[in-house]
Amino acid sequence: MKIVKKISFIIIVLFVTTQVSATTPYWGKTGHRTIGKIANQYLKNKTKHKIAELLNGQSLALVSTFADDIKSDKRYNEFYSWHYVNMPFDVDYEHSEKNPKGDLITGIAKCKAVIKDKNSTKEEKVFYLKMLVHLIGDLHQPMHTGRKEDKGGNMIQVQWFGVGTNLHAVWDTKMINQFDMAYTELANNADRISKEQVKYLQEGGIVDWANETHKLGIQAYASVKVGENLRYGYMYNHFALVRSQLQKGGIRLAKVLNELFS
Repeated sequence: MKIVKKISFIIIVLFVTTQVSATTPYWGKTGHRTIGKIANQYLKNKTKHKIAELLNGQSLALVSTFADDIKSDKRYNEFYSWHYVNMPFDVDYEHSEKNPKGDLITGIAKCKAVIKDKNSTKEEKVFYLKMLVHLIGDLHQPMHTGRKEDKGGNMIQVQWFGVGTNLHAVWDTKMINQFDMAYTELANNADRISKEQVKYLQEGGIVDWANETHKLGIQAYASVKVGENLRYGYMYNHFALVRSQLQKGGIRLAKVLNELFS
């Protein structure tokens, strides 16, 4: 009888754990790793060597989830606001109200400053490099530049194949998980583009890219109605944009890293 109760308890715990992890709101491990993998393809040899030295051979894909992994540690609460930047629909970053705790843009700037600073320790450079890899990924997720009043779509309730979720989670993880490809598969199957196209995608800087993603976020908001049951049709209409943003994120991450380490 005791054995049966123990088994039942384990099953319940596993079920609850699965449900909680399935609704965790971030680009998702697969998305971030895809961006890291793609970025590696566009790094200069000198950049690869310096990054490998700092990370002791760990890949960008491996460290790309670091900034989310540390969220469970209260010592890193000060970095929570770095994952997003809130802007009204009709305002760009330059004219938006700034978060006094910092935001995605100021967080990226801090990471770059520490990495470039000759007085920074190796430990500091490693920490902020890991953060940077993740934040450039977040910069290309449309809902990470969403509205303050609904927490970037987290408060907009919808259904995903009949199961309750929110708009932010749909763009972070649901579509990627539904597509059911590993990060290596997504990276290896990114669209083939020319050197000229790569150069075009790398034009501008962090603020330009934030404003661009913000416009895509406006489209994402308009793509649903509260309570709507999103299914295959939504995937068909919007997953191409997810793949495009993952590729852009990787290509632009490579540009930032090449500038820092070359």
